[in-house]
Amino acid sequence: MTTRGVLYLIACAAGPAQFADYGVRQAQARGWDVCLVLTPSAARWWEPRMKELEELTGHRVRSQYKLPGEADALPKADVMLVAPMSCTTLNKWGGGISDTLAIGLPSEAVHMGVPVLAMPFFNRAQGAQPAVARSIADLRAQGVTFLDGPNGYEAHPPKQGNAAAYPWERALDAVDAVAGQA
Repeated sequence: MTTRGVLYLIACAAGPAQFADYGVRQAQARGWDVCLVLTPSAARWWEPRMKELEELTGHRVRSQYKLPGEADALPKADVMLVAPMSCTTLNKWGGGISDTLAIGLPSEAVHMGVPVLAMPFFNRAQGAQPAVARSIADLRAQGVTFLDGPNGYEAHPPKQGNAAAYPWERALDAVDAVAGQA
């Protein structure tokens, strides 16, 4: 089967990460070869079912930096999607802190010409923190396509998020649009 290219789906420890397999399947249905990268916390959520994700993607699921001298376990990315992106990841990335593989990969890639998109999942109270607006502006200034509002994810009221209803299709529509321009 011919693919559109390699998509790194980078899922953070936000509610929809427990449904990352849905995002993978939807991307695969669109023709993407999907490599899944999880934050360490999201990897703990999937630990009992990690083999299932690896069988689904056909690749090792990464959550840690590789050791010096180790070969890359994944093919080179054509595009990266950080989704769902937690408020913590947003603010660390916006502040230039790449202490996890899930932040380090896209923070480098955007400066190496790889299209990088990010779609959050956090509530309005978290989004009201002043650092959030600064981090979004900083990522956009670097060339990251930040998917919020009607064409992405609109922050939900506290304690009312619906992780199962995360709009993976909106994120993947944006991926397809950006990849079509590349």
